[in-house]
Amino acid sequence: MSTTTSINIEAARRFIYDDARLLERHRLAALFDDAPSKRVLDALRPYRNDDGGWGHALEPDQRAPSSQVSAALSALEVLAELGTAADPAVTPLVTETADWLASVALPDGRVPHVLASGAGYPAAPWMSEPSDDGLLTFAIAAHLWELGVNHPFLDAATAWCWGQVGGEDPVGGYTVMFALAFLDAVPEPDRVAAAVERLRPALHEDGTIPVGGGIDDERLRPLQLSTSPGAPSRALFSDAQISAELDRLEREQLDDGGWDFDFLHWSPGQTVEWRGIVTLGALQTLRLHGRL
Repeated sequence: MSTTTSINIEAARRFIYDDARLLERHRLAALFDDAPSKRVLDALRPYRNDDGGWGHALEPDQRAPSSQVSAALSALEVLAELGTAADPAVTPLVTETADWLASVALPDGRVPHVLASGAGYPAAPWMSEPSDDGLLTFAIAAHLWELGVNHPFLDAATAWCWGQVGGEDPVGGYTVMFALAFLDAVPEPDRVAAAVERLRPALHEDGTIPVGGGIDDERLRPLQLSTSPGAPSRALFSDAQISAELDRLEREQLDDGGWDFDFLHWSPGQTVEWRGIVTLGALQTLRLHGRL
């Protein structure tokens, strides 16, 4: 696999400092410049609510101030970047987030996609109405496993996730992406390997998955479906596919230094915030795969 890069790293940095949120600026500094993680936590906390949940457009597609499951997922992603639940700076935020998730979870262990408290606030079309769809449960459980959490909510959520990936109903789109994130994190290797193979029929020959109801030709690509070298989900993709996707990711850097996203751009605020997030994500992916 090539270790050379064609991207302009300094232009990517400038893009983040020009256009990204304060949170992504501090994440960039912590991840690439060894800046203190405390600054990331300080930038994250204003999105937190008194009930222990997260809101205020931390997830740019749901802009309600009230606590939402998608915002809790975004918070856990940031916290998982910083360390584990054993970190005294991270522990209370992780525990309180898990407590809040337990308070909104349904009896079977899953968490709703959108809570009713988001009604009336700007949101992406797929987040504009309350929904009990539990697909975010997979990714939330994944981050809690990465963080090393011991919490009753994780036990219930994990049981629900296993029930879904072991079922006979076909799955596709983002459900597959989130399910693979769960399988990459949960520490049951034999069971995981079998479950990963059960998801293989959802993939097209090129390793992509179409997104039903998305924009024209919207699809999830191999590096979104399997983010880390050596992860169980990598069994679904050839080395050539991953190398080609890394080449593609390098080519997708725009003239302003940033990367764009390939789902609906529905508001200026959502667009600029997501571009900061995906630009940071592109840099992380390229570095993780030896391209930086």
